[in-house]
Amino acid sequence: MRSLISAALIVAAPMTMALEKRTFCVYDPLGANGSLFGMSKDYQATALEWGVDFHLRAYTDEKIAVDDFKAEQCDAVLMTGARARPFNAFTATIEAIGGVPSNSVMRSAIGAISSPKAAKYMTQGKYEVGGILPAGPIYLFVRDRALDTVEEMSGIKIATFEYDQPSIKMVNHVGASVVPVNSANFAGKFNNGSVDAAYAPAVAYKPLEMYKGLGTKGGILRFNLAYLDFQIILHKDRFPEGYGQKSRSKIASVFDRMAEYIKKDTAEIDEKYWVDLPEPDYERYTEMLRSVRIGLRDEGVYDGNMLKLLRKLRCAEDPAKAECVEKLE
Repeated sequence: MRSLISAALIVAAPMTMALEKRTFCVYDPLGANGSLFGMSKDYQATALEWGVDFHLRAYTDEKIAVDDFKAEQCDAVLMTGARARPFNAFTATIEAIGGVPSNSVMRSAIGAISSPKAAKYMTQGKYEVGGILPAGPIYLFVRDRALDTVEEMSGIKIATFEYDQPSIKMVNHVGASVVPVNSANFAGKFNNGSVDAAYAPAVAYKPLEMYKGLGTKGGILRFNLAYLDFQIILHKDRFPEGYGQKSRSKIASVFDRMAEYIKKDTAEIDEKYWVDLPEPDYERYTEMLRSVRIGLRDEGVYDGNMLKLLRKLRCAEDPAKAECVEKLE
């Protein structure tokens, strides 16, 4: 990943600028050797131009990184969108179930919210979003590829992130059993057979060895449950005026390079594992996700403004969708 975005991020800092020392806590499943941490080094170099000199800390446990940020031991943090909900409900909703069906919709969404016109949505309390990186669609990995309908999901055990209310609601909705996991152990539970299914992006397939859990009978449903992203969250008052907007614009500018990285990760999945849904099931599942998404909005979990934006972008891409023709959501 680093080689893909280095040229877009690295710039030289003016020698005369007085730099503010800040700490950037970075969640990367592979720690200091991971691609996200490598990207953060490039971001660190770019931030010098904006008057900030970052000290980087690598975390393999996302919860600890978030807790350290809350405790003000970090001035900025890189975390998944699902973890970002307490800091900005608007941007966290970009990971809404079924909200982003394609890379093109994700590109448009990040472009729109990274614009200066959307700046008012980027701050919530003392926190500000400093940028959003795409990480690819989230798919359902199953140990038995015969489990390819909602009806067959009833009663099976699904690894479900314990802090992610939308995922818990979705698993309960299909009648499956929630097995609480975190980012450090979900793949292990899938691989050793403790659960029947787990959801993950393509990037998890190779480094987390999820092919071990798939074995000879498993499969991956080629259906986007959601779209994973990583967000930079800042303690707003610790950064120079205008820093957040500069950061968002720069991060948005590397989307196409990140998309190439996602494409590469997806191509590394053995084609034999993909399970394509019949068109009627695809439409049925899309409607099911929409129903759950609206319920979560009504419960105050999802931000209504973000859902409206995502619907507008989906309909711009495919005006024939039922939600567009019937003006749903």
